[in-house]
Amino acid sequence: MLPVPRELLDFIEQHDTFYVIGHKEPDGDCVGSQLALASYLRRSGKQAVVCSAGPFTRTEILPYENRFTQIVPEEKASERAAAIILDCSSLGRIGLVAETLPSVPLAFIDHHVGGAASGQAVYIDGGAPAVTLMVQLLIEALGGVPTKEEAELLFFGLGTDTGFFRHLDEGSAEALAAAARLVAAGASPKRVFHMMYGGKSLFSRKLMGEILMRMEPHFDGRLLLSFVTLEDQQRYGLASRDSDMLYQLLLSVSGCEAALIIRQESEKECTVGLRARDRVDVGSIAAKFGGGGHKLAAGLLIRGRLEEVRDKLLDAFAPSFDAD
Repeated sequence: MLPVPRELLDFIEQHDTFYVIGHKEPDGDCVGSQLALASYLRRSGKQAVVCSAGPFTRTEILPYENRFTQIVPEEKASERAAAIILDCSSLGRIGLVAETLPSVPLAFIDHHVGGAASGQAVYIDGGAPAVTLMVQLLIEALGGVPTKEEAELLFFGLGTDTGFFRHLDEGSAEALAAAARLVAAGASPKRVFHMMYGGKSLFSRKLMGEILMRMEPHFDGRLLLSFVTLEDQQRYGLASRDSDMLYQLLLSVSGCEAALIIRQESEKECTVGLRARDRVDVGSIAAKFGGGGHKLAAGLLIRGRLEEVRDKLLDAFAPSFDAD
């Protein structure tokens, strides 16, 4: 992984008030990195406001929703204020928060490559498995040690983006060593695992059953595809979504190399989640439709009904399997 850039350390030293902003539709990595960084900044004598456009639809992050604001408040120390954008590299990804963001210096911290980050300080590392790990390295580079609460938030984010370490491969010693330091600071792997995978509703399991029952194999079973209808979401509710466990089940099927779930969000739009085991680059496929992510995990928003979106995605996946 890359070292923390000197300009980011100077950026934090030069400002007194920070708007700590994450992307819309946040996940555990985004929420954990924002809250942990804001906590460290405050105990370092800075002011910090955490902002998110939401929505907080994932059950594991709902307990943190009341710690965020959707509006960037005016600060008296505006001449010394700055914004740190986490887990994305474009103001277009922060949603409605951008409408109240004043003209202040910007810093970006992200592990998604290919963005258009432009600011006074930019810390982009595609080799980092999670932004929370980058924030941990930032805190340590500033001479700090995470508190117990910060350590657990950082471990939560790292666990989220690595599937509780399932996605880490060889060459992950630095990430695992960092995780060990968080445990030494008071993070509980057992508690974090329950935060991520416990507390799910019975409806979420029934919806998962519906999705599994309608699973379609394509390309000799190397791609598994399923979908969620508007009727499903009306019946089970948005809080019943549980993608990570679902993708675990699909990618464990013998012969499966990639999986995708299409969700009809409205009459005219769908969201799509894409996952791969190791060979298929779903990030590049998502990018063709304006989405993004990593090689093995990505997502996108696309106009259209389920049937037409399904056909477009199958065409996009075809070269990944026809080349063999």
